Amino acid sequence: MPTNEDLARRRAAAVPRGVGNMLQVYADRASNAELWDVEGRRLIDFASGIAVLNTGHLHPKIQAAVGAQLSRLSHACFQVTPYESYVALAERLNSLMPAAGPHKTLFLTTGAEAVENAIKIARYHTRRSAVIAFGGGFHGRTLACMSLTGKVQPYKAGFGPLLPEVFHAPFPMAYHGVSTAHSLAALEHLFKADVDPARVAAIIVEPVQGEGGFYVAPPEFLRALRALCDQHGIVLIIDEIQTGFARTGRMFAIEHSGVEPDLMTVAKSLAGGVPLSAVIGKAPIMDAPLAGGLGGTYAGSPLGCAAGLAVLDVIETEKLCARAERLGSTLLARLSDLQTRWPCIGEVRGLGAMVAMELVKDRRADAPDADLAKALVQAAGRRGLVLLSCGIYGNVIRFLTPLTIPDGILAEGLAILEAALEDVAR
Repeated sequence: MPTNEDLARRRAAAVPRGVGNMLQVYADRASNAELWDVEGRRLIDFASGIAVLNTGHLHPKIQAAVGAQLSRLSHACFQVTPYESYVALAERLNSLMPAAGPHKTLFLTTGAEAVENAIKIARYHTRRSAVIAFGGGFHGRTLACMSLTGKVQPYKAGFGPLLPEVFHAPFPMAYHGVSTAHSLAALEHLFKADVDPARVAAIIVEPVQGEGGFYVAPPEFLRALRALCDQHGIVLIIDEIQTGFARTGRMFAIEHSGVEPDLMTVAKSLAGGVPLSAVIGKAPIMDAPLAGGLGGTYAGSPLGCAAGLAVLDVIETEKLCARAERLGSTLLARLSDLQTRWPCIGEVRGLGAMVAMELVKDRRADAPDADLAKALVQAAGRRGLVLLSCGIYGNVIRFLTPLTIPDGILAEGLAILEAALEDVAR
Protein backbone atom coordinates (compact mmCIF):
# COMPACT_ATOMS: atom_id res chain seq x y z
CA MET A 1 0.00 0.00 0.00
CA PRO A 2 1.48 3.42 -0.95
CA THR A 3 1.99 6.07 1.72
CA ASN A 4 0.68 9.63 1.64
CA GLU A 5 4.22 10.78 0.86
CA ASP A 6 4.53 8.31 -2.04
CA LEU A 7 1.24 9.49 -3.52
CA ALA A 8 2.18 13.16 -3.07
CA ARG A 9 5.29 12.60 -5.18
CA ARG A 10 3.31 10.78 -7.86
CA ARG A 11 0.64 13.46 -7.80
CA ALA A 12 3.23 16.23 -8.31
CA ALA A 13 4.54 14.46 -11.41
CA ALA A 14 1.17 13.49 -12.90
CA VAL A 15 -1.42 16.15 -11.94
CA PRO A 16 -1.27 19.88 -12.82
CA ARG A 17 -0.57 22.31 -9.98
CA GLY A 18 -3.80 24.17 -10.78
CA VAL A 19 -5.70 21.38 -9.02
CA GLY A 20 -5.11 22.32 -5.40
CA ASN A 21 -5.24 20.07 -2.34
CA MET A 22 -6.29 21.26 1.10
CA LEU A 23 -4.45 18.40 2.83
CA GLN A 24 -1.80 15.95 1.64
CA VAL A 25 -3.90 13.08 2.97
CA TYR A 26 -5.00 10.44 0.47
CA ALA A 27 -8.40 8.97 1.31
CA ASP A 28 -8.82 5.21 1.07
CA ARG A 29 -12.23 4.51 2.58
CA ALA A 30 -15.01 6.27 4.46
CA SER A 31 -18.17 5.75 6.49
CA ASN A 32 -20.69 8.45 7.42
CA ALA A 33 -18.55 11.23 8.98
CA GLU A 34 -15.24 9.37 9.15
CA LEU A 35 -12.39 8.89 6.65
CA TRP A 36 -9.37 6.59 6.71
CA ASP A 37 -6.30 7.43 4.66
CA VAL A 38 -4.05 5.02 2.77
CA GLU A 39 -1.93 4.60 5.90
CA GLY A 40 -4.95 3.57 7.99
CA ARG A 41 -5.20 6.85 9.90
CA ARG A 42 -8.71 7.95 10.89
CA LEU A 43 -10.00 11.49 10.31
CA ILE A 44 -13.30 13.12 11.22
CA ASP A 45 -14.84 14.81 8.19
CA PHE A 46 -16.14 18.36 8.76
CA ALA A 47 -16.01 19.08 5.00
CA SER A 48 -18.32 16.50 3.39
CA GLY A 49 -16.40 16.73 0.13
CA ILE A 50 -17.38 20.44 0.02
CA ALA A 51 -21.04 19.97 1.00
CA VAL A 52 -21.61 16.91 -1.20
CA LEU A 53 -22.30 14.42 1.58
CA ASN A 54 -25.20 15.80 3.60
CA THR A 55 -26.30 12.15 3.89
CA GLY A 56 -22.78 11.05 4.90
CA HIS A 57 -20.23 8.85 3.19
CA LEU A 58 -21.73 5.70 1.67
CA HIS A 59 -25.18 5.84 3.24
CA PRO A 60 -26.47 2.24 3.07
CA LYS A 61 -29.72 3.18 1.31
CA ILE A 62 -27.89 5.19 -1.35
CA GLN A 63 -25.30 2.44 -1.79
CA ALA A 64 -28.10 -0.08 -2.29
CA ALA A 65 -29.91 2.12 -4.82
CA VAL A 66 -26.76 2.70 -6.89
CA GLY A 67 -25.82 -0.97 -6.71
CA ALA A 68 -29.25 -2.05 -7.89
CA GLN A 69 -29.13 0.45 -10.75
CA LEU A 70 -25.61 -0.64 -11.74
CA SER A 71 -26.85 -4.22 -12.09
CA ARG A 72 -29.43 -3.09 -14.66
CA LEU A 73 -28.14 -0.05 -16.58
CA SER A 74 -25.17 2.27 -16.11
CA HIS A 75 -25.56 4.56 -19.13
CA ALA A 76 -27.90 5.11 -22.04
CA CYS A 77 -27.90 8.92 -22.60
CA PHE A 78 -31.32 10.37 -21.86
CA GLN A 79 -31.39 12.14 -25.23
CA VAL A 80 -31.03 8.81 -27.05
CA THR A 81 -33.00 6.22 -25.07
CA PRO A 82 -34.64 7.85 -22.03
CA TYR A 83 -35.34 6.03 -18.75
CA GLU A 84 -37.85 6.34 -15.92
CA SER A 85 -35.52 7.38 -13.10
CA TYR A 86 -34.73 10.69 -14.84
CA VAL A 87 -38.45 11.46 -15.10
CA ALA A 88 -39.18 10.26 -11.57
CA LEU A 89 -36.45 12.41 -10.00
CA ALA A 90 -37.57 15.42 -12.06
CA GLU A 91 -41.09 14.93 -10.72
CA ARG A 92 -39.79 14.80 -7.14
CA LEU A 93 -37.72 17.97 -7.53
CA ASN A 94 -40.55 19.80 -9.29
CA SER A 95 -42.78 19.08 -6.29
CA LEU A 96 -40.10 20.45 -3.93
CA MET A 97 -39.46 23.70 -5.83
CA PRO A 98 -40.43 26.53 -3.43
CA ALA A 99 -42.54 28.48 -5.91
CA ALA A 100 -45.93 28.33 -7.61
CA GLY A 101 -45.93 25.77 -10.42
CA PRO A 102 -45.89 24.17 -12.84
CA HIS A 103 -42.16 23.40 -12.86
CA LYS A 104 -39.75 21.38 -14.96
CA THR A 105 -36.25 20.02 -14.25
CA LEU A 106 -33.18 19.60 -16.45
CA PHE A 107 -30.42 17.27 -15.25
CA LEU A 108 -26.72 17.80 -15.83
CA THR A 109 -23.51 16.54 -14.24
CA THR A 110 -21.77 19.36 -12.33
CA GLY A 111 -22.76 22.53 -10.52
CA ALA A 112 -20.98 24.64 -13.11
CA GLU A 113 -23.01 22.97 -15.87
CA ALA A 114 -26.19 23.79 -13.97
CA VAL A 115 -25.24 27.46 -13.71
CA GLU A 116 -24.18 27.61 -17.37
CA ASN A 117 -27.51 26.14 -18.45
CA ALA A 118 -29.54 28.38 -16.16
CA ILE A 119 -27.90 31.39 -17.82
CA LYS A 120 -28.57 29.90 -21.27
CA ILE A 121 -32.23 29.32 -20.43
CA ALA A 122 -32.67 32.83 -18.97
CA ARG A 123 -31.07 34.40 -22.05
CA TYR A 124 -33.23 32.39 -24.43
CA HIS A 125 -36.40 33.15 -22.48
CA THR A 126 -35.79 36.90 -22.20
CA ARG A 127 -33.87 37.43 -25.46
CA ARG A 128 -31.46 39.50 -23.38
CA SER A 129 -27.77 38.97 -22.70
CA ALA A 130 -26.56 40.72 -19.52
CA VAL A 131 -26.28 38.99 -16.13
CA ILE A 132 -25.83 40.45 -12.65
CA ALA A 133 -24.01 38.54 -9.90
CA PHE A 134 -22.51 39.54 -6.54
CA GLY A 135 -19.10 40.14 -5.06
CA GLY A 136 -17.90 37.10 -3.14
CA GLY A 137 -20.30 34.78 -4.96
CA PHE A 138 -19.03 31.49 -6.34
CA HIS A 139 -20.71 29.78 -9.29
CA GLY A 140 -18.02 27.53 -10.78
CA ARG A 141 -14.77 27.45 -12.73
CA THR A 142 -15.91 27.29 -16.37
CA LEU A 143 -15.60 30.42 -18.50
CA ALA A 144 -19.12 31.73 -17.90
CA CYS A 145 -19.16 30.61 -14.28
CA MET A 146 -15.84 32.18 -13.32
CA SER A 147 -17.10 35.38 -14.97
CA LEU A 148 -20.06 35.30 -12.58
CA THR A 149 -17.88 34.39 -9.59
CA GLY A 150 -16.99 37.38 -7.43
CA LYS A 151 -13.47 36.39 -6.39
CA VAL A 152 -10.35 37.02 -8.49
CA GLN A 153 -7.75 34.73 -6.89
CA PRO A 154 -7.46 31.92 -7.76
CA TYR A 155 -10.52 31.70 -9.99
CA LYS A 156 -10.18 34.54 -12.52
CA ALA A 157 -6.60 35.75 -12.57
CA GLY A 158 -4.87 34.90 -15.85
CA PHE A 159 -7.89 33.28 -17.51
CA GLY A 160 -9.37 36.31 -19.29
CA PRO A 161 -11.00 37.68 -21.29
CA LEU A 162 -14.13 36.71 -19.43
CA LEU A 163 -17.75 36.47 -20.55
CA PRO A 164 -18.97 39.93 -21.59
CA GLU A 165 -21.94 41.73 -20.05
CA VAL A 166 -21.50 40.32 -16.57
CA PHE A 167 -21.87 42.91 -13.80
CA HIS A 168 -21.26 42.62 -10.07
CA ALA A 169 -22.88 44.34 -7.11
CA PRO A 170 -21.82 44.12 -3.44
CA PHE A 171 -23.39 41.36 -1.36
CA PRO A 172 -24.75 42.37 2.08
CA MET A 173 -22.16 41.61 4.76
CA ALA A 174 -23.15 43.22 8.05
CA TYR A 175 -19.85 42.25 9.70
CA HIS A 176 -18.03 44.34 7.11
CA GLY A 177 -20.47 47.25 7.13
CA VAL A 178 -22.27 46.38 3.87
CA SER A 179 -26.00 46.68 4.52
CA THR A 180 -28.97 45.59 2.43
CA ALA A 181 -29.62 49.27 1.64
CA HIS A 182 -26.03 49.66 0.42
CA SER A 183 -26.31 46.63 -1.87
CA LEU A 184 -29.64 47.74 -3.31
CA ALA A 185 -28.35 51.27 -3.89
CA ALA A 186 -25.38 49.79 -5.75
CA LEU A 187 -27.76 47.81 -7.97
CA GLU A 188 -29.74 50.95 -8.79
CA HIS A 189 -26.50 52.74 -9.59
CA LEU A 190 -25.53 49.83 -11.84
CA PHE A 191 -28.76 50.34 -13.77
CA LYS A 192 -28.00 54.06 -14.12
CA ALA A 193 -24.30 53.86 -14.94
CA ASP A 194 -23.48 50.50 -16.54
CA VAL A 195 -26.39 48.46 -17.88
CA ASP A 196 -29.98 49.15 -18.88
CA PRO A 197 -32.20 46.77 -16.87
CA ALA A 198 -34.04 46.05 -20.13
CA ARG A 199 -30.85 44.26 -21.26
CA VAL A 200 -30.51 42.12 -18.14
CA ALA A 201 -31.52 38.49 -18.59
CA ALA A 202 -30.88 37.29 -15.04
CA ILE A 203 -29.74 38.08 -11.54
CA ILE A 204 -28.01 35.12 -9.87
CA VAL A 205 -27.48 34.95 -6.12
CA GLU A 206 -26.64 32.44 -3.40
CA PRO A 207 -28.98 32.67 -0.38
CA VAL A 208 -25.90 31.91 1.71
CA GLN A 209 -22.56 32.56 0.04
CA GLY A 210 -20.47 29.40 -0.03
CA GLU A 211 -16.89 29.98 -1.14
CA GLY A 212 -17.46 33.68 -0.42
CA GLY A 213 -17.52 33.14 3.34
CA PHE A 214 -20.94 31.83 4.51
CA TYR A 215 -22.53 35.28 4.63
CA VAL A 216 -26.31 34.85 4.92
CA ALA A 217 -28.40 36.99 2.58
CA PRO A 218 -30.93 38.96 4.67
CA PRO A 219 -34.53 38.00 3.77
CA GLU A 220 -35.37 41.63 3.00
CA PHE A 221 -32.52 41.70 0.48
CA LEU A 222 -33.81 38.61 -1.32
CA ARG A 223 -37.35 40.00 -1.30
CA ALA A 224 -36.08 43.24 -2.81
CA LEU A 225 -34.28 41.30 -5.56
CA ARG A 226 -37.53 39.48 -6.32
CA ALA A 227 -39.37 42.79 -6.62
CA LEU A 228 -36.62 44.25 -8.81
CA CYS A 229 -36.74 41.26 -11.15
CA ASP A 230 -40.53 41.48 -11.37
CA GLN A 231 -40.33 45.18 -12.13
CA HIS A 232 -37.85 44.76 -15.01
CA GLY A 233 -38.76 41.32 -16.38
CA ILE A 234 -35.49 39.76 -15.14
CA VAL A 235 -35.14 36.06 -14.32
CA LEU A 236 -34.17 35.47 -10.68
CA ILE A 237 -31.77 32.51 -10.42
CA ILE A 238 -31.19 31.15 -6.92
CA ASP A 239 -27.95 29.17 -6.67
CA GLU A 240 -28.58 26.39 -4.13
CA ILE A 241 -25.61 24.26 -5.14
CA GLN A 242 -23.98 24.42 -1.70
CA THR A 243 -27.02 25.39 0.38
CA GLY A 244 -29.52 22.80 -0.85
CA PHE A 245 -30.84 19.47 0.40
CA ALA A 246 -31.44 20.19 4.09
CA ARG A 247 -28.09 21.88 4.82
CA THR A 248 -29.66 25.06 6.26
CA GLY A 249 -32.60 23.42 8.04
CA ARG A 250 -34.90 23.66 5.02
CA MET A 251 -34.76 21.60 1.86
CA PHE A 252 -33.55 24.81 0.15
CA ALA A 253 -32.13 27.89 1.85
CA ILE A 254 -34.35 30.28 -0.13
CA GLU A 255 -37.32 28.92 1.85
CA HIS A 256 -36.17 30.90 4.90
CA SER A 257 -37.03 34.14 3.04
CA GLY A 258 -40.30 33.12 1.39
CA VAL A 259 -38.94 34.31 -1.97
CA GLU A 260 -39.95 32.32 -5.06
CA PRO A 261 -37.14 31.65 -7.56
CA ASP A 262 -37.71 31.60 -11.31
CA LEU A 263 -34.85 29.14 -11.75
CA MET A 264 -32.85 27.25 -9.15
CA THR A 265 -29.52 25.47 -9.60
CA VAL A 266 -28.72 22.41 -7.47
CA ALA A 267 -25.90 19.85 -7.34
CA LYS A 268 -23.48 18.67 -4.60
CA SER A 269 -25.68 16.79 -2.08
CA LEU A 270 -28.35 15.98 -4.66
CA ALA A 271 -26.93 12.50 -5.26
CA GLY A 272 -24.82 11.60 -2.22
CA GLY A 273 -21.47 11.60 -4.00
CA VAL A 274 -22.56 10.55 -7.50
CA PRO A 275 -22.05 13.42 -10.01
CA LEU A 276 -25.45 14.99 -10.71
CA SER A 277 -26.78 18.52 -10.98
CA ALA A 278 -30.02 20.14 -12.07
CA VAL A 279 -31.81 23.31 -13.05
CA ILE A 280 -35.33 23.44 -11.63
CA GLY A 281 -37.58 26.20 -12.88
CA LYS A 282 -40.92 27.59 -13.89
CA ALA A 283 -42.20 25.60 -16.86
CA PRO A 284 -42.65 28.50 -19.33
CA ILE A 285 -39.04 29.59 -18.75
CA MET A 286 -37.62 26.05 -18.84
CA ASP A 287 -39.50 25.28 -22.07
CA ALA A 288 -38.08 28.32 -23.92
CA PRO A 289 -35.09 26.61 -25.64
CA LEU A 290 -35.85 24.36 -28.59
CA ALA A 291 -35.28 20.59 -28.58
CA GLY A 292 -31.54 19.89 -28.73
CA GLY A 293 -30.57 23.17 -27.08
CA LEU A 294 -30.16 21.54 -23.67
CA GLY A 295 -28.62 18.29 -22.48
CA GLY A 296 -25.31 16.44 -22.27
CA THR A 297 -23.97 12.94 -22.83
CA TYR A 298 -23.70 12.09 -19.12
CA ALA A 299 -26.39 14.52 -17.96
CA GLY A 300 -28.83 12.85 -15.58
CA SER A 301 -27.11 9.46 -15.62
CA PRO A 302 -29.09 6.42 -14.45
CA LEU A 303 -26.69 6.03 -11.51
CA GLY A 304 -27.04 9.68 -10.52
CA CYS A 305 -30.83 9.62 -10.75
CA ALA A 306 -31.06 6.43 -8.68
CA ALA A 307 -28.83 8.02 -6.05
CA GLY A 308 -30.86 11.25 -6.11
CA LEU A 309 -34.12 9.43 -5.47
CA ALA A 310 -32.51 7.61 -2.53
CA VAL A 311 -31.10 10.88 -1.14
CA LEU A 312 -34.56 12.47 -1.08
CA ASP A 313 -35.93 9.41 0.71
CA VAL A 314 -33.15 9.59 3.34
CA ILE A 315 -33.67 13.32 3.93
CA GLU A 316 -37.38 12.70 4.50
CA THR A 317 -37.24 9.51 6.58
CA GLU A 318 -34.30 10.59 8.75
CA LYS A 319 -35.69 14.13 9.17
CA LEU A 320 -32.43 15.75 8.14
CA CYS A 321 -33.87 19.27 7.98
CA ALA A 322 -34.61 19.13 11.70
CA ARG A 323 -31.25 17.45 12.29
CA ALA A 324 -29.52 20.34 10.50
CA GLU A 325 -31.18 22.82 12.86
CA ARG A 326 -29.94 20.89 15.90
CA LEU A 327 -26.42 20.54 14.51
CA GLY A 328 -26.33 24.24 13.72
CA SER A 329 -27.37 25.15 17.25
CA THR A 330 -24.61 22.95 18.68
CA LEU A 331 -21.98 24.36 16.33
CA LEU A 332 -22.97 27.99 16.92
CA ALA A 333 -22.99 27.54 20.69
CA ARG A 334 -19.58 25.87 20.78
CA LEU A 335 -17.96 28.31 18.36
CA SER A 336 -19.48 31.29 20.19
CA ASP A 337 -17.92 29.98 23.40
CA LEU A 338 -14.55 29.75 21.67
CA GLN A 339 -15.05 33.30 20.38
CA THR A 340 -15.24 34.62 23.94
CA ARG A 341 -11.81 33.13 24.63
CA TRP A 342 -9.99 33.69 21.34
CA PRO A 343 -9.64 37.26 19.98
CA CYS A 344 -8.80 35.77 16.57
CA ILE A 345 -12.45 34.70 16.08
CA GLY A 346 -14.08 37.84 14.79
CA GLU A 347 -17.53 36.51 13.98
CA VAL A 348 -19.48 33.26 14.18
CA ARG A 349 -22.42 32.99 11.76
CA GLY A 350 -24.55 30.53 9.87
CA LEU A 351 -27.92 29.18 8.89
CA GLY A 352 -28.86 25.69 10.02
CA ALA A 353 -25.80 23.45 9.75
CA MET A 354 -24.04 25.82 7.34
CA VAL A 355 -21.81 27.53 9.90
CA ALA A 356 -18.56 29.52 9.77
CA MET A 357 -16.13 31.46 11.92
CA GLU A 358 -14.17 34.39 10.54
CA LEU A 359 -10.55 34.70 11.68
CA VAL A 360 -9.12 38.18 12.17
CA LYS A 361 -6.39 39.99 14.08
CA ASP A 362 -7.39 41.44 17.48
CA ARG A 363 -11.14 41.15 16.77
CA ARG A 364 -10.84 43.65 13.90
CA ALA A 365 -13.16 43.00 10.96
CA ASP A 366 -10.81 45.00 8.73
CA ALA A 367 -7.83 42.75 9.57
CA PRO A 368 -8.50 39.33 8.01
CA ASP A 369 -6.06 36.60 9.02
CA ALA A 370 -5.72 34.20 6.09
CA ASP A 371 -2.41 32.84 7.39
CA LEU A 372 -4.10 31.72 10.59
CA ALA A 373 -6.90 30.05 8.63
CA LYS A 374 -4.35 28.10 6.59
CA ALA A 375 -2.42 27.12 9.70
CA LEU A 376 -5.60 26.00 11.48
CA VAL A 377 -6.65 23.77 8.57
CA GLN A 378 -3.22 22.08 8.65
CA ALA A 379 -3.11 21.78 12.44
CA ALA A 380 -6.57 20.22 12.49
CA GLY A 381 -5.55 17.83 9.73
CA ARG A 382 -2.52 16.70 11.70
CA ARG A 383 -4.79 15.99 14.66
CA GLY A 384 -7.33 14.08 12.55
CA LEU A 385 -9.97 16.64 11.55
CA VAL A 386 -10.78 17.74 7.97
CA LEU A 387 -11.62 21.46 7.79
CA LEU A 388 -12.19 23.85 4.89
CA SER A 389 -11.32 27.53 4.58
CA CYS A 390 -13.11 30.03 2.34
CA GLY A 391 -13.85 33.74 1.96
CA ILE A 392 -12.67 36.52 -0.33
CA TYR A 393 -9.62 36.95 1.90
CA GLY A 394 -9.26 33.24 2.69
CA ASN A 395 -9.78 33.87 6.42
CA VAL A 396 -13.04 31.98 7.07
CA ILE A 397 -13.32 28.42 8.40
CA ARG A 398 -16.54 26.74 7.23
CA PHE A 399 -18.21 23.78 8.87
CA LEU A 400 -19.99 21.29 6.61
CA THR A 401 -20.36 18.15 8.67
CA PRO A 402 -22.57 15.39 7.26
CA LEU A 403 -26.06 15.91 8.66
CA THR A 404 -25.93 12.26 9.70
CA ILE A 405 -22.87 12.74 11.94
CA PRO A 406 -23.32 11.05 15.35
CA ASP A 407 -23.30 13.42 18.32
CA GLY A 408 -20.23 11.73 19.81
CA ILE A 409 -18.16 12.17 16.66
CA LEU A 410 -19.30 15.81 16.37
CA ALA A 411 -18.12 16.43 19.94
CA GLU A 412 -14.82 14.68 19.21
CA GLY A 413 -14.27 16.84 16.14
CA LEU A 414 -15.01 20.05 18.04
CA ALA A 415 -12.52 19.03 20.73
CA ILE A 416 -9.89 18.54 18.01
CA LEU A 417 -10.76 21.98 16.62
CA GLU A 418 -10.14 23.58 20.02
CA ALA A 419 -6.83 21.75 20.40
CA ALA A 420 -5.77 22.85 16.91
CA LEU A 421 -6.64 26.46 17.80
CA GLU A 422 -4.37 26.19 20.81
CA ASP A 423 -1.61 24.95 18.48
CA VAL A 424 -1.69 27.93 16.12
CA ALA A 425 -3.72 30.89 17.44
CA ARG A 426 -1.92 34.00 18.60
